[in-house]
Amino acid sequence: MTGKNNEAESKRQRDYIDKVRETVEGKGLKYLVVTFGCQMNERDSEKIAGALREMGYEQAFREEDADIIVYNTCTVRDNADKRLYGRLGVCKAYKTSKKDMLIALCGCMMQEEQVIEKIGRSYPYVDLIFGTHNIYKFPELLYRRLSSGSRIIDIWKETGDIVEDLPTLRKYPFKTGINIMYGCDNFCSYCIVPYVRGRERSRDPKEILREAERAADDGVVEVMLLGQNVNSYGKGLDTKVTFAELLKEVASIDRIRRVRFMTSHPKDLSPELIRVIADNEKIARHIHLPLQSGSDRILKDMNRHYTGEQFTGLALRIRAEIPDVAITSDIIVGFPGETEKDVDDTIAVIEKVRFDGAFTFEYSPRTGTPAASMEQLSKEYVQKNFDRVLGTVQRVSKEQAARFEGRIMEVLTEGEDEKDPSRYTGRLSQNTVVHFTKSGPGPGAMVKVKLDECAGFYYNGTVWVP
Repeated sequence: MTGKNNEAESKRQRDYIDKVRETVEGKGLKYLVVTFGCQMNERDSEKIAGALREMGYEQAFREEDADIIVYNTCTVRDNADKRLYGRLGVCKAYKTSKKDMLIALCGCMMQEEQVIEKIGRSYPYVDLIFGTHNIYKFPELLYRRLSSGSRIIDIWKETGDIVEDLPTLRKYPFKTGINIMYGCDNFCSYCIVPYVRGRERSRDPKEILREAERAADDGVVEVMLLGQNVNSYGKGLDTKVTFAELLKEVASIDRIRRVRFMTSHPKDLSPELIRVIADNEKIARHIHLPLQSGSDRILKDMNRHYTGEQFTGLALRIRAEIPDVAITSDIIVGFPGETEKDVDDTIAVIEKVRFDGAFTFEYSPRTGTPAASMEQLSKEYVQKNFDRVLGTVQRVSKEQAARFEGRIMEVLTEGEDEKDPSRYTGRLSQNTVVHFTKSGPGPGAMVKVKLDECAGFYYNGTVWVP
């Protein structure tokens, strides 16, 4: 979709927002958006919430109080599927006592045919179903459901469209995500994402910069650039722009104080990107670099396109050029065919790289991926190796966290500490959580904090007064 068509579609959906508002006006209706999964899903949920607010709905905080519940789903792992079905079971009782309540499902799970079949068979009270490719059509789809009174299912197998200029309700007024690309071309053998999110599509850099400028005008001080693999940014653009160049441009916006990004594939993280981060203190000292496995044999079966040695070399080069960087990761234990020797190789990489944190998961087969058809390992065997890897990750991460103790560092204040209202909570550039004395400006402010005590994976500190 060209920029001109993009604008036309945005206007079309805003017209539907007006139509829904006329339909629900004066009824005092409430909405709830429940998000499963990644930062891109969080960003999509902000768009859905923004549309609902403009339609005249007020936010609810409990499912039973909502007149429309939107579940934005994830299908990367089996537990997310189970959580959704559990919530739908609970909602049956709400629908029985509140017949006009609407339930909408969107996101990655909805791109799977077997999921749609199961919902049709077991959850006939779901009112609206749409996927990842047409999320921008939510206002139109909701209007169709309200007008017809019948279930609406609208799933696209693929798209080249990118429609972004629609209302957004940010979770935090002072920080936001910005989608820079959609989809993934890597086809890791365990991963469902390319099948449900589609092939890679990059946004025009001018549109991204305009969105970042508008966010800064609204008081946003931290932005996170989002993509399944941000290192691939630029594919398909008329003018070649690298991710490193885009990152540098976003960081040059005066009112933006900090820029993050997620996620970076090890196979194509460039020396140029490392230099750009090293040369600009506004770019967060945090790189999420998924390892998945330290075994060359397993990495090959995963279709990851690097070896354990190459990953280690890249991570150590990053640490050498950006000394205060925090490197976090994703690790899968129990991939089909994995042996204890393969797990030893993973642990060896963890020890050498010294991750500041790692999301560690047991392998979860995803229907339709090559790995799902491989011979699976026993749960007991996987659990034993998972415990070994998790224990190493926790020990190393705790040791890494302690390296900043006693230093004075800049923290973005995010809000009140939920456990202690006399303190604020915020994050370092490294993404480490800091709880600190409640003095000075509140949420959205950058403050200097003395990191008094490392309490495992977070810090207790005090605001520093020179």
